[in-house]
Amino acid sequence: MSDTKSRFSIERRGLDLRFRTVTLTAREWLAPGYVRVRLSGSDLEGFDSPGSDDHMRLFFPSGPVESLEQMREAPSREYTPLAWGDDWLDVEFAVHGDAGVGAPWAATAPLGASIGVGGPRGSAVLSGSPGSWLLVGDETAIPAIRRFASSIPTGVPARIVIETASVGREIEIDTPVDVEWLHRGDAAEGSALIAFLDRLTADDSVGDDPFVFIAAEQSVVKPGRALLSRWGVDSANAVVKGYWKRGEAEYHAPH
Repeated sequence: MSDTKSRFSIERRGLDLRFRTVTLTAREWLAPGYVRVRLSGSDLEGFDSPGSDDHMRLFFPSGPVESLEQMREAPSREYTPLAWGDDWLDVEFAVHGDAGVGAPWAATAPLGASIGVGGPRGSAVLSGSPGSWLLVGDETAIPAIRRFASSIPTGVPARIVIETASVGREIEIDTPVDVEWLHRGDAAEGSALIAFLDRLTADDSVGDDPFVFIAAEQSVVKPGRALLSRWGVDSANAVVKGYWKRGEAEYHAPH
């Protein structure tokens, strides 16, 4: 570990846990296999998500529900809020075929369909000013990467590396540096990111006092933690997590 005290920290904050019912009002395909939806409704008044890596739970009923209890019993998955206002919430989904619950809903549900929103129940808020940034993820991490990237001051050293399936599936992201896109082809999800992380040596650090965010399929966690060790980064001031796990539909990312 570095003996130099970081100029930033990650602070945990609790939030009031509320359950909301919202309606699908818009859908926009940003690339093949990647869609943004807008959820709307008066229940969203007061919604907040202070942390770029926050998780909320979306509940997907198979049809109309008659009570809040029925909505809460519907299958659910966790997602990162992208942007929101008094009565709207934007969420992005990586869509891989018809697997899962949330992605097929985002891809095919009719406008006017209702789902439930729970949380976020808490936030991990980046406080202070990192000296440099490394943001690494697959398609599922793009919303969090978008939010973190918006906090990077112009001129501060940064690298943003995202894995996607193939050329033509890159997504426009507003960042102060060019995004480096990796393509896994027919290889397992996360394989291109793992190869990238394994190549980074102690001399490849993005700069002094880096904030490191690594999120993708669970297999990236071990090489991600090894990178923290090589760079002397305190794990308390980094985020390395599996957003999903191959073969486990009910896997939940650690908060």
